Amino acid sequence: MLNLLSKIMDAFGAAIIVPVFIFVIAIFLKVKPKRAFQAALNAGIGLTGFNMLIGAYTPIVTPVVNRMVNHTGVNLRILDTGWQATSVVAYSTQVGMIFLGLGLILQLILFLLKFTNVFMPSDLWNNYSFMLWGSMLYIVTKNMFLSIALMILANLYTLLFTEVVAKRWSTYYGYPGTTISAPHDVTQVPFAMVVDWILNKLGANRVKWNPENVQKKLGFMGEPVTLGFILGLLLGLAGNFMRLNKMAAWGEIATVGIATAAIMAIFPKIAGIFASAFTSITDATKKSAKSSGKDREWYLAINDAAGYGEPATLLTGLLLIPIILVLAIVLPGNETLPMVDLIAIPYIIQPIIAISKGNVFKSLISGTILLSLNLYVITAVAPIFTEVAKSVGVSIPAGALLIASFVVLGNYFLGGLFLIFLSQNPIFIGISVIVYLILLVVIKRYKNQIVDYLEKTGEIE
Repeated sequence: MLNLLSKIMDAFGAAIIVPVFIFVIAIFLKVKPKRAFQAALNAGIGLTGFNMLIGAYTPIVTPVVNRMVNHTGVNLRILDTGWQATSVVAYSTQVGMIFLGLGLILQLILFLLKFTNVFMPSDLWNNYSFMLWGSMLYIVTKNMFLSIALMILANLYTLLFTEVVAKRWSTYYGYPGTTISAPHDVTQVPFAMVVDWILNKLGANRVKWNPENVQKKLGFMGEPVTLGFILGLLLGLAGNFMRLNKMAAWGEIATVGIATAAIMAIFPKIAGIFASAFTSITDATKKSAKSSGKDREWYLAINDAAGYGEPATLLTGLLLIPIILVLAIVLPGNETLPMVDLIAIPYIIQPIIAISKGNVFKSLISGTILLSLNLYVITAVAPIFTEVAKSVGVSIPAGALLIASFVVLGNYFLGGLFLIFLSQNPIFIGISVIVYLILLVVIKRYKNQIVDYLEKTGEIE
């Protein structure tokens, strides 16, 4: 049964699974079949468009980033081989496959019982983050119960943080009634809130580096497409600095510039199609709530590709690439060389961008601190991950002593929770459960105030 579920996910993917969920939910909410079908189709078109756009952009930028890394001449012992290796580990263990089914059941029950207002099963693929940490723990400890407990607790924390950021993400990115719930993304929420609050107290919100204000001040030079082109050129120059005497280098520089501008130009159009998919569900939900007298605001979990190309998100993500490379070299005690996952940074910084309301200045500061933490978390867990990866058949690149995923395995929250469970210390594990229960009570009691705070705070008019 679990193998069948895994095969269905592999065969169809988010671009099919999410539209099916949307169609079923729309019909359940008494949306006319024609409108429900159109909504589902638009969702599929949007997700496919996102994946095609990102899929075409990544091969253009990746060689430039890799060359930039190679130009540093640094030979750190942990090589970032990308998130793909982590998903292989997640789906290659018995405990990981058990949670594939268990997680689906848990998420459905919690939503139906109204314990959470996030319908998480619609982004079932990203459960691989939970499965990764649980699989690592199981292979090291051989303790099935402990591994499943880790994944369940990680899922509960993730749902709680998703509830906090759901409205802010939905509002900022312009997708009504939807949110991201990927564990490697939304577990940044506590960090993002605390750092944003500190930066506001220090007056950083007076520096209005968001696409709208930059465009007002710089005119056409500040338009997202132009900014994307300029930033792409700079990224291309950084990756070709050692071979500027070659025509091919200048061709690559120009290509990266145009490709980045294309993302800025095309992404909003695809986003508009994708956003239209949720209008019928939002309208039906409001109508149903009005007729029943019960107002339940809920959010459908969608793939984080939906926010990747938003101007502030992509600009911040690209600017962070050279910053984190420099920090990887100079930070004492770091043994991680970020590489393949650098282009994936726009995925995991979305909570930071949403909470800062697109302020690139604040997001760069928060993102720099966050990604520095990633380096140290990976340094701590990469030896374990490498042994686990070898045991399930993942090949280790020539010259690499250890491997990791910069954006998934570097997660400070899930990595910290993993290390607590790895200690098998009942006191530490008990504390992690108690902290969740305290957060649960506080967030459920003051949720409206917290959500309102995130909606109102940030930029100074």
